[in-house]
Amino acid sequence: MSKHTIFTGAGVAIITPMHADGSVNFEKYRELIDWQIENGTDAIITCGTTGESSTLDHEEHVAVIRTAVEQTAGRVPVIAGTGSNDTAYGIKLSLEAKALGVDGLLLVTPYYNKASQRGLIAHYTAIADAADLPIILYNVPSRTGVNIQPATVAELAKHPNIVAIKEASGSISAVAEIASLCDIDIYSGNDDQIVPFLSLGGKGVISVLSNVVPRETHDICQKWFDGDVAGSRALALKYLELANALFMDVNPISVKDAMNMMGMEVGECRLPLVTMADPMKEKMAAVLKKYDLI
Repeated sequence: MSKHTIFTGAGVAIITPMHADGSVNFEKYRELIDWQIENGTDAIITCGTTGESSTLDHEEHVAVIRTAVEQTAGRVPVIAGTGSNDTAYGIKLSLEAKALGVDGLLLVTPYYNKASQRGLIAHYTAIADAADLPIILYNVPSRTGVNIQPATVAELAKHPNIVAIKEASGSISAVAEIASLCDIDIYSGNDDQIVPFLSLGGKGVISVLSNVVPRETHDICQKWFDGDVAGSRALALKYLELANALFMDVNPISVKDAMNMMGMEVGECRLPLVTMADPMKEKMAAVLKKYDLI
């Protein structure tokens, strides 16, 4: 029996909006969730990197997850980022997220302390054993300093609760190897690689781009699944410049600045992340104008 697929298509790695004083803007967060779902987003991924999970304290992290579950109200799956470089804390947060009613967990590789491949297996197995929920592994070596090797993914995929991986290593070869080694759902962690992932059997994308153009990001995936490969590719290439612009500075700085330029009033990032320098903002404004977003 194949494992349950949490979602197919474009899930948004949703930003966490802030007030001017730096506190979480829960009212705006609810608005953004509604706007995402109304525009075709297939899943809400809360408290990921794009949601500034690293600068949310424990109470805020739980409150943001709770708000996402409440506001989504079962319309689409909610996946909570509960990864940590402390396995015990990752278990604690995952159990709290489960109690709040999330549909799955997104677990980034342990950062800074850089576990070995054996350590990664032990870490993920401990959380998967403790939290009886579908788990998405998250491989983003550019941020964490550790890469999940395809053979390690294959070993972890034997666990009944480990059902998917968000692959953001940038290596299409690694994605092909994962797909050849095991039966696990694969999501692109990079908006410029959606179509290549889909061509290798991927289920979709966990997207930063969706924060700005949710309908179009959804459609890139939907066209592929509908058999319109040319249409999917054309749409992906049309929005490539925008996808790249959203990474001209450290994520989520660029996407928050873009959303503010679009009049969405999502606030700035928390320190140590600061708003883009003026030359970057000018470039971003030019790109947004090109796509008729401002």
